[in-house]
Amino acid sequence: MNGTTDQTRHQDRVWSVAEHLDDVLSKIGPLDPIELQLLDAQGCVLVEDITVPVALPPFDNSSMDGYAVRAADVADATESTPAVLTVIGDVAAGSGELPGTGPGQAVRIMTGAPVPPGADAVVPVEWTDGGTGQGPAATMRAHSAAPQDAGGEVRVHRPAAAGAHIRARGSDVTEGEPALQAGTVLGPSQIGLLAAIGRGTVRVHPRPRVVVLSTGSELVQPGEALGPGQIHDSNSFQLTAAARDAGAIAYRVGAVADDAETLRSTLEDQLIRADILVTSGGVSVGAYDVVKETLAALSAEEGTVEFRRLAMQPGKPQGFGLIGPDRIPLLALPGNPVSSYVSFELFVRPAIRALMGLPEVHRPTTPAKCTEAVASSPKGKRQFLRGSYDTEAGTVTPVGGAGSHLIKAMAHANALIIVPEDTTEVPAGAEVDIVLLG
Repeated sequence: MNGTTDQTRHQDRVWSVAEHLDDVLSKIGPLDPIELQLLDAQGCVLVEDITVPVALPPFDNSSMDGYAVRAADVADATESTPAVLTVIGDVAAGSGELPGTGPGQAVRIMTGAPVPPGADAVVPVEWTDGGTGQGPAATMRAHSAAPQDAGGEVRVHRPAAAGAHIRARGSDVTEGEPALQAGTVLGPSQIGLLAAIGRGTVRVHPRPRVVVLSTGSELVQPGEALGPGQIHDSNSFQLTAAARDAGAIAYRVGAVADDAETLRSTLEDQLIRADILVTSGGVSVGAYDVVKETLAALSAEEGTVEFRRLAMQPGKPQGFGLIGPDRIPLLALPGNPVSSYVSFELFVRPAIRALMGLPEVHRPTTPAKCTEAVASSPKGKRQFLRGSYDTEAGTVTPVGGAGSHLIKAMAHANALIIVPEDTTEVPAGAEVDIVLLG
């Protein structure tokens, strides 16, 4: 008798948004690290400190097309009295054998090519006659043509100080210097650095695999004609896109009919490729709420999914649990499009980012002035209204009504306006907190 009473009390409990989110995150940790190729690791979180194995750049190299010279030989060069140097060879990027540069000598050099021994400066080709005895245009043509023969001459019209136009070995990073720390999110620049220091693979928390399915016998694939009582399935597309936007690898299963056995077998089939499962629909108290009916009946070996009422609008009915042999997290969201999307942003997105090992899992929030009054908000519930946020003015304007079916308004919103549980109305011009969606 006491057990039944406790269970009834537990089912009657109303959870706050924070309590539900804390419970979800308490049962989710970063995925085990794996070794990935660089491009496959983009967007992932590094799990090891990376040090530089060799200096970068690994040798002194030219930052210009021009001539490698001794600075002393061109110190007095002017337009009227150029320094005349003997060209003893050419050095291109990737050259291995380098001619030594002695007094009165120059080596034609390309950008990125190693500076030959004896040279301590590079004179840009624009400062010379290019060995043609002619003007700047001929100089550039000559420099881009075939290598000139050793023994020719080049006239240098401007001085170059020692070190000029030379990228010194280790001027970027030195050997043994820290490159990236564990916890770094790998974006394009970080991937480029890893490649530059010779790393072909890297150890990271992988992006989680999210399987999304919607439920409802009334749902029809977009592109197909609607029959009586049918609507197009938008939730599975919206939630799959949201999962990808959060950084996950997302798989859309599509709509599953309101049949407990079909749903059960579909979920079992998807467990093998899921790090997290997301369903929409069938979590309320209706006669055909198949998700709740199916998942609440799981055995202890199959896992446990608990269905809750949250003090929020939209999105009051929620389900969460761990299912299958590997205890894969499952979040069951309500079926109305706005409810499911708001629920995703508040609960699923943080869960995905926790699986990725990201240091910050929540969307940023900021204060803003509400340009229009919110006439009524349910007491005791945290309301999330769609809003259009003007970053320059620092204002937010409600978009659409409070209905959880108004998907067009969601498509034109870039923020969620938070109306706290103890606030029943918001005057125009009042400051509110908003969740930034973009």
